[in-house]
Amino acid sequence: MSIDQSNIDTIIGRPVHGADGQKIGDVGQVYLDDQTGRPEWATVRTGLFGTKESFVPVAQAQMTDEGLRVPYDKDAVKEAPRVDADQGHLSQQEEAELYRHYGLNYSEARSDSGLPEGGTGQGRERGTVGHDTSGPSTDNAMTRSEEHLEVGTQQREAGRARLRKHVVTEQETVTVPVTHEEVTLEREPITDANIGAATDGPTISEEEHEVMLTEERPVVQKEAVPSSASGSARRPSPTRSR
Repeated sequence: MSIDQSNIDTIIGRPVHGADGQKIGDVGQVYLDDQTGRPEWATVRTGLFGTKESFVPVAQAQMTDEGLRVPYDKDAVKEAPRVDADQGHLSQQEEAELYRHYGLNYSEARSDSGLPEGGTGQGRERGTVGHDTSGPSTDNAMTRSEEHLEVGTQQREAGRARLRKHVVTEQETVTVPVTHEEVTLEREPITDANIGAATDGPTISEEEHEVMLTEERPVVQKEAVPSSASGSARRPSPTRSR
């Protein structure tokens, strides 16, 4: 299966095998024609840790179950002219050198199909995947985005609680003991023992003695105090559950 716009994403990261079936490396990027949007070049990551990238044309490459198969051997791909794969475009000079390395004809003139006249490749400057192929071309950059999860709480009114007190009148019956004073007249006989005190003063006279008598009366007085019998009521405070 040949490489086109429909299967570009499926080949990135897949193994690349040469004409002899030997693995060369893995696909790193795919460069597109700026005007047609068709795949033109693929970079192959080689080396021990895949830190080197070599360009290989995909015009004659085939997509297989094992990955991408190109009609070149491993040495031809690894010895391709070094081009910075992160620059996003191939200049005319860089592409011409790559064409010569792989034995392909290169021409700056274009045919109606978008291919250079007499060549098997496409175009002059090439863009990497990420180029807007679904509409007008914007630029050569692609912004990667990711979503961050923010977890928190939002406070809202769930209801209201109202505390109301009312007055209850109760009839109380209380027995209060009261006292009062009374006067009792006692007559004492005159004896030899008290005759001196009895005859002290005028013999016959008119005298008057006054004695104040007191009594207790019940007094009822009410005082409002905090009620400890039934407990105190407080305004409810909100509680939070998790």
